[in-house]
Amino acid sequence: MKRKILLINLIFLLAMMLASAQETKLTRISVDGNKFVNAQNETIVFKGFNIADPDRLEKNGHWKKELFEELNRWGANIVRLPVHPSAWRERGEEEYLKLLDQGIQWAKESGLYVIIDWHSIGNLRTGLFQAKMYDTSIRETLRFWYTISRRYADEPAVALYEIFNEPTTFNGQLGSLSWEQWTEIVSDIISVIQANSPHAVVLVAGFNWAYDLTPLMHSPLPFDNVAYVSHPYPQKREQPWVPQWERDFGFVADHYPVIATEIGYMYPDQKGAHIPCLGDEEYGRTIMDYFDAKGISWVAWVFDPDWSPQLIKDWNYTPTRAGQFFKDELLKK
Repeated sequence: MKRKILLINLIFLLAMMLASAQETKLTRISVDGNKFVNAQNETIVFKGFNIADPDRLEKNGHWKKELFEELNRWGANIVRLPVHPSAWRERGEEEYLKLLDQGIQWAKESGLYVIIDWHSIGNLRTGLFQAKMYDTSIRETLRFWYTISRRYADEPAVALYEIFNEPTTFNGQLGSLSWEQWTEIVSDIISVIQANSPHAVVLVAGFNWAYDLTPLMHSPLPFDNVAYVSHPYPQKREQPWVPQWERDFGFVADHYPVIATEIGYMYPDQKGAHIPCLGDEEYGRTIMDYFDAKGISWVAWVFDPDWSPQLIKDWNYTPTRAGQFFKDELLKK
């Protein structure tokens, strides 16, 4: 009996040591020129996956450590957690933070960095949004980042703070928003985050549903530890893609870190198929080659069988064609 107890204790100790060893790999991330670097000044190119909103996953019984372990098995080094404003309000700040604490711990144990993403789509200046789940305000957004930046200031695994998912005016239907107006709002948010978490790396998205970064050619943000976001889905531009990607967002990677926090594709017969996500492996190969050449990080959307474009067919983690493509891409090295 004593031997059995000793064996159990030994197994537990080894498991804890393994988890600790994985966590120690996650040193603090910062920006050096156009690269993300770790505490050893090694360049880090992030490659990983989005999951669904933690609130939704918890309600549906899929908020589990094994989800993060599976992302690790697929070769990811980062996971993006999209926090919808409506879910943040409905669950309440205190309870939602418990979810984030749990998810961050699971991510660390699986060797994954974390992006916390305020997942709204619309015009933060006018207060008009694409759907009710995205409704928020400048005040609520500032309050969210005040809370998040204070809570995770000493947590290196929380690598990136994505301040607003997809700024858009929906072709003018949500009012007007100039780059100057947007940078004024963004500057306030960055100031709050970095005052409370001085080492935080902040992600700023471009217009046109976080695709277009062309204003940066003339008006970059005057902050350290800032990187830029694009969501270059297949139908954001017609072929040939590469010269248009270079003009629209890729040029930024010559001077600042760029991360595509959403990419992906799906076939017309898949559940939830929609523009601008219709595509195939030609898109996948082209964008992977382009990102590799430019040193651009990426996070595929979405590791969920219901939200689209799906990377898995079910909760046995059976990959879709796109899921298999990105899994193979990550594991080939």
